[in-house]
Amino acid sequence: GAISATPTRVRGLVIEPGASTGSVIIKDGGSSGTTLFTINTVANGETFNVVIPGQGVWCKTSAYATLSNAKATVFYG
Repeated sequence: GAISATPTRVRGLVIEPGASTGSVIIKDGGSSGTTLFTINTVANGETFNVVIPGQGVWCKTSAYATLSNAKATVFYG
């Protein structure tokens, strides 16, 4: 779903894997936008942090996350 409807920087995530393998995909420009990065998860894995150094990943249009068998908290701004 939508993270931000305006330009922003994704600065970090907390990811909780699901019961089966999955992924968190961050895109610029909505659900059909450009994929910026993908984080794959293992089945029944431990919750983990993703720290993006520097100024984060720039989403010049909007930030969008596609989740598959995972939960995510995204830090942006």
